[in-house]
Amino acid sequence: MESEEFGSSVRLFASMVKSDQTNKIYNPKHPPHVERPKAKLTEQAEEVDVSAGNYGALPLIQSVDYTHKRYYSLSELSLSVAEPVWIRARVHNTRFKGKLGFIILRDTVHTFQCTLFLSDQVSRNLLKFASDITKESIIDVYGTLKATSQPVQSCSINNMELETTKVFVVSKSQASLPFQLDDAGQPMTLEQAENERDEDQAEEGGRARVSQKLRLNNRVIDLRLPTNQAIYRVSSGVCQYFREFLIQNGFVEIHTPKLIPGTSEGGTEVFKVDYFGRQACLAQSPQLYKQMAVMGDLERVFEIGPVFRAENSNTHRHLCEFVGLDLEMAIKEHYFEVLEMIHGMFIHIFKGIETHFATELQTIYKQFPFIQPFQYTEKPVWLTFHEAVALLNEAGNPQSVHADFNTATEKQLGAIVKERYHTDFYVVHRYPQEARPFYTMLCADDPEFTNSYDIFMRGEEIISGAQRIHDPAMLRQRAIFKGIDVSTIKDYLDSFKFGAHPHGGCGVGLERVVMLFVGLKNIRWTSMFPRDPKRISP
Repeated sequence: MESEEFGSSVRLFASMVKSDQTNKIYNPKHPPHVERPKAKLTEQAEEVDVSAGNYGALPLIQSVDYTHKRYYSLSELSLSVAEPVWIRARVHNTRFKGKLGFIILRDTVHTFQCTLFLSDQVSRNLLKFASDITKESIIDVYGTLKATSQPVQSCSINNMELETTKVFVVSKSQASLPFQLDDAGQPMTLEQAENERDEDQAEEGGRARVSQKLRLNNRVIDLRLPTNQAIYRVSSGVCQYFREFLIQNGFVEIHTPKLIPGTSEGGTEVFKVDYFGRQACLAQSPQLYKQMAVMGDLERVFEIGPVFRAENSNTHRHLCEFVGLDLEMAIKEHYFEVLEMIHGMFIHIFKGIETHFATELQTIYKQFPFIQPFQYTEKPVWLTFHEAVALLNEAGNPQSVHADFNTATEKQLGAIVKERYHTDFYVVHRYPQEARPFYTMLCADDPEFTNSYDIFMRGEEIISGAQRIHDPAMLRQRAIFKGIDVSTIKDYLDSFKFGAHPHGGCGVGLERVVMLFVGLKNIRWTSMFPRDPKRISP
């Protein structure tokens, strides 16, 4: 038995010596260290993915499951939320190196940082998966909110971050984008903003400058820019407060036809269409129909709807289609009743935007740092046309009382009013009759002028309005005087024959109001899908 054990030992020793291919002298006190069993254990440990099931591409969402899972928008995040949270947002940017990674999420005007660290909860496989996610993909992330030791400079939400343990792709973006949002969102100077055109993309200051043409041709991507997210939320707010104020003051919302016979208000520059063999056009405004609604005893009406102008104007403030905010109301004695209503409405809008859209305004100012906040006074600033002309002439800007202002004159007047009255918001009334439509009431003391008004923001006209003619004979006479074919507006003229309310109103372009209130220099920033003489798509 002992000899067998000894023989086995000899055979083991011989095999160990034989295996030493380097001819090293075997030392029984320091036998070779066999690594194989330990190495095998390490390989097995690395094969265990601690993040298995916590990352990947989600199945196509086809409304199969409805688990009522709570998702937080970025605006809802707070350090007071103790439990882990789910967030769904777009990938704005990523940065990964070694055992550490960052994902910047974007949601409307907000950006937020997610961190991933190699740990017993986050595997290398999860880090690798997250690092390959393309910009603009929509993802779900899960983790715990933690305060940051220093503000995150690259994010709008900079006092906290998400320690992330789960990452799922909901919808993957293709890697190649028409342009980078960081390039499109870089700050602009006043000169750049005023001279923005449909030029090709260029390099500027070492970065790509994204042209207006490229942005508008890829508008869906462009709308994701935080600046645009802010603009269209402000635009929504203007409509909200417009509607809110008027309803509170007894107005009824109406909806009028946009396909009408004849030549719209009798003017030129309309889009003509064939209407089953008859000539029709797209409405330049709801003017005639909102007056007819007042004659139908609705008395106070408003509308938010599309307006069409076939003006071949390639300017910073003209569009061929825009959103009109229109109102019309019966009056008892004087068109000042309408002006007072309009003034109160705009003060309500301005205060509402300043109060409830402060974050959006700051987002816009970040890209356009030259903008000065809109200035207005609660006390109305009203000038007669003669008074406005006198101010211009005193300042060395010759202007006749029988001619309408042009764009340059309006800007000059705006600068004078701003210096004298400290406001960007003011009214000029009693315009010459040559400059107003046929349905505008003439002044009783001087028929060369009218009971009409324009309202200005930052030296640009936003509203044209007036007391309307409610006497059918006078209305017909003025239509003929202005060269209108009265047969095309017969229904309109007839509506005044059966007792007509004295009335007045106005119309304003939403896009122009938003542009001027926030201080932008081109109306194409405030029209979601702008239509001008050169653009009809997308």
